[in-house]
Amino acid sequence: MVNYNFRDIHAVPNAKEFVDIVLSRTQRKTPTIVHKRLPIGAIREFYMRKVKFTGATIKERITNILTQFPQLDDIHPFYADLINVLYDRDHYKLALGQLNIARHLVENLTKDYEKLLKYGDSLFRCKELKKAALGRMMSVLLRNKGALAYLEEVRQHLSRLPSINPNTRTILLTGFPNVGKSSFINKITRANVDVQPYAFTTQSLFVGHMDYKDLRWQVIDSPGVLDRPLEDRNTIEMQAITALAHLHCCILFLLDLSLECQYSIKQQVDLFKSLKSVFANKPLILVANKVDRRKISDLDEDERADIEALSKDAQVQVIEMSNKTEEGCMSVKATACDILLRQRVDMKMKSRKLDGVLNRMQITLPSKRDTKTRISSIPASVLAARQRKKAEKEGALTSDTKNADSMETEEDVPTRKLLRDIEREQGGVGVFHFDLRKHWRLSDDAATNASWQTHDAPEIYLGKNVADFYAEDIADRLEALEREEEELIAQTEMEMDSSEGHALTPEQQALWQKISDKKKVIMQSSRVSKSRNKPRITSRTRERDHDNMTEHLVELGLPGVDEEKTRGRKRKRVSLSRGGDGMDVDGEEGARSRSKSHAPRDKTPHESGFRDKRQKLEAKKLMKKSAKLMNRRGMQGVADRFIGTKMPKHLFSGKRGIGKTDWR
Repeated sequence: MVNYNFRDIHAVPNAKEFVDIVLSRTQRKTPTIVHKRLPIGAIREFYMRKVKFTGATIKERITNILTQFPQLDDIHPFYADLINVLYDRDHYKLALGQLNIARHLVENLTKDYEKLLKYGDSLFRCKELKKAALGRMMSVLLRNKGALAYLEEVRQHLSRLPSINPNTRTILLTGFPNVGKSSFINKITRANVDVQPYAFTTQSLFVGHMDYKDLRWQVIDSPGVLDRPLEDRNTIEMQAITALAHLHCCILFLLDLSLECQYSIKQQVDLFKSLKSVFANKPLILVANKVDRRKISDLDEDERADIEALSKDAQVQVIEMSNKTEEGCMSVKATACDILLRQRVDMKMKSRKLDGVLNRMQITLPSKRDTKTRISSIPASVLAARQRKKAEKEGALTSDTKNADSMETEEDVPTRKLLRDIEREQGGVGVFHFDLRKHWRLSDDAATNASWQTHDAPEIYLGKNVADFYAEDIADRLEALEREEEELIAQTEMEMDSSEGHALTPEQQALWQKISDKKKVIMQSSRVSKSRNKPRITSRTRERDHDNMTEHLVELGLPGVDEEKTRGRKRKRVSLSRGGDGMDVDGEEGARSRSKSHAPRDKTPHESGFRDKRQKLEAKKLMKKSAKLMNRRGMQGVADRFIGTKMPKHLFSGKRGIGKTDWR
């Protein structure tokens, strides 16, 4: 049996993600290193392999997309029309067709560039042909970004559709909006459809499942339908029309007698007549809902006449029901299931498959072994009990006779209460719990004492039964101990108060009060300071004179400070004059000198800030090393493909055994 579950369709990547997936897979699964010293045949094979692998990857991905999406000509007409209603059949087929064309284009490009690579006479030409092939393949994918995005939206919506089996036993609910369809499906199935007091709460098909006569049934809640022409109905209504037209099911048309749906009985009857064409050859039941507010007998004569005329004309059964009080819900469920089951059996009996099934069946009739007549043997006590019961019903027995008969019954026919009867008395299945301890096989002494059977299992601690050490009056004794403890505490407090009052003088009392107040102030200030949560910063100042500063700089490898130069330093003005050959600076032609206050940093290590020449050379090496990566990235272009590790350590270190290492 086909299971229409569209949640198994894989996600469709967009065009940019598709390109990244293909190129990344080609980079990871094909060799990445080629040298111009290799023979031209090896170079051609290297680039042909990349082109072939890229084309095969694209073909595989597109084929998976085309096979996973349902083909409208191969699936059930219900799903084909549902997809047409939701997504438009033409756009859906056009998107799949564009991907199919893209697959053929990639195949042709792979074949064409494979032929061209066979005539490549150098590494450069082979590489350019490979770049052209991959570029044209990626351009084909990028041109189909609209189809890929559309199919991804369709996939997301299809995954949210319920899994409806068009061939199984189905009950379909239909009618005007807000007539009680969702409430009814919540009552009889395990579904949880949203129920609100306004119209069009249900905007798509919802499915619930139930069991009846050991068979699984599916109940479909359809959106409300309005009485208007087919071309004026929107997408929400067309989903219900599609289900009514294509699903072979039992249809429950719900009428709202209370008129809370804001549609009169006449309008609801007219809707039934307009949908009569899709009800043909299907079991149909007319459900009068919300009888807790208004019954059929309470309707006007015109409304009652419309319903009766409709039931006679369509030959349908009318059943009253209320979702609120659950009156008639189970009757509607049982009637619908019985009608549909009877029709399905009749259809199978009329089909051609029945002859093939009957040929494989063999019915055996037992034959008599002799001519003796064997009558049923009923014990005399049972016959007597039946007669007494019959006499009791007729009222022919007196009270004395009844007492005597009851004694005889206890002696002759002992009545025994079955566990089934006890289960019915105590709530039935799911409520009654059987006590297994009643049938425990204990010793003979225990059998005589029935109380042992209902005892709880003993609680063992350290190999001993806790019940043996438990005193029955332990609660009273504990309460007495607590009262005694409270009395002792109160007595102790009274003695302390009396002793303190006699020991302290008024001066001591005043001093003690001041100490307590001071202690409270200290505790409060400490609490406030902690709440500020400020780090403690210890400021350490160290005064340095000129000599100490000079020694400190020398220790660090820096030149000292000359006090005379720092005190009397004056900046000289530089006279500039233009000459014929260039610029004259301080009487020198054709040269430009630095200011006297800036000493060159390359003369000596001390003047440049280093301890010695060796430290200066090490700093230059570190500077060149840090700039190496930045220089390499600066020369890298947008079109250059970056390979993080050209020679992975796990492939090019250690001993190499027999085998190939070109798996990349």
